[in-house]
Amino acid sequence: MNAAARRSAGAVVFRRTERGPRLLVLRAYKNWDFPKGMIEPGESELDAAKRETAEETGLADLEFPFGDEHQDTLAYSGGKVARYFLAETDKGVIELPVSAELGRPEQHEWRWVSFDEAEELLPPRLGVVLDWARRQLAIGKRRRW
Repeated sequence: MNAAARRSAGAVVFRRTERGPRLLVLRAYKNWDFPKGMIEPGESELDAAKRETAEETGLADLEFPFGDEHQDTLAYSGGKVARYFLAETDKGVIELPVSAELGRPEQHEWRWVSFDEAEELLPPRLGVVLDWARRQLAIGKRRRW
């Protein structure tokens, strides 16, 4: 497997609430994650993150307030690396789209969670991404919110 085949891209989708930012997490079987998927040939990582997030969540109108700033996971599962971007939405209800390939949604469940709840649900490989998102949103709040 070459390096390109082991790269994926996704989004840490957040929305603002009175209780602070809430992050969108998805569950497929027993595994919680942020929306992500493989990068297609010729596709930029940011475009892949937008496409995969739309495919998995139906959210196609996301804002990327931090532009192309990103955080990679540490290598996992035989050298895979996922790159995440911060994306904002104002939608509270997610309708998981049906995958044409699977005939059902790719994901089984979605939740809006706090950073603390995300730490409990997400796998350790996403710890560095979660820490980065927390820092970015804290900086953004001081500057823009």
